[in-house]
Amino acid sequence: MHNVIAALKIVLFALISLIVVPVQSLVLVFDKGPGSYIIPQQWHKALCFIFGIKIKYVGKPHTDGQTIFVSNHMSYLDILVLGTVLRASFVAKKDVASWPVFGFLSKLQQTAFISRSHVDARKEKNALDTMISDKKSLIIFPEGTSTDGREVIPFKSSLFSIALRNEQSNIMIQPITLAMHQVDKHEITKQDDHDLYAWHINMTTPLGEHLWRFARSKGAEIHIHFHTPVDANEYSDRKILAKLCHEAVSNGLENYKNQNKNIKE
Repeated sequence: MHNVIAALKIVLFALISLIVVPVQSLVLVFDKGPGSYIIPQQWHKALCFIFGIKIKYVGKPHTDGQTIFVSNHMSYLDILVLGTVLRASFVAKKDVASWPVFGFLSKLQQTAFISRSHVDARKEKNALDTMISDKKSLIIFPEGTSTDGREVIPFKSSLFSIALRNEQSNIMIQPITLAMHQVDKHEITKQDDHDLYAWHINMTTPLGEHLWRFARSKGAEIHIHFHTPVDANEYSDRKILAKLCHEAVSNGLENYKNQNKNIKE
């Protein structure tokens, strides 16, 4: 029965995506502003419903002006979670662009792809600067990889420089903590529970296999804590800014675990 339900979820995912792709592609021909995020947001909400991802919030996202949202990262599923509430472009590693299905779909949300290659550095810098100049809000995962959700590893500071290049940009930076509350309708008590939602650096499971396993489950409940935004203009050192944001996100996760003692290490 689990396989039948999982197959139905995948079919619904494919059908909805087939509808969204041509419509959103047409929208992007005429509009790449705030209105171009409406359809992707509804797509994310639909997929969260299909796959049984429930979301609870603490705080609220900063929407009064251009914002860079800074979050910890556990899974490709984080994109669906954050995409339900944030109308912004993700910044992702370049190899995401080549992922089956997800790579193509990510382009419909105007995702900026970056790499560590010096050859691509200037072009990527120009692309990010253009997005900032166009007043787009961005979502970044500055850990540089995904984890199983137990801790927030130190942030890489390089991406924070995009908020400091233009003193007239008036960019706000909002730290976000993502925390797994439940998976498959039960509390998280072992590593397999973490790995049901998280798709992280220590796993060898292919993306498609992981999605199938998650589709066979009853989904997950993810908590989002939107922390107090900080004004990028108040900082001139990207490393200090990265450390400040890391502390907010990491403390948010620790506070969450302290309030939910049933979440096992």
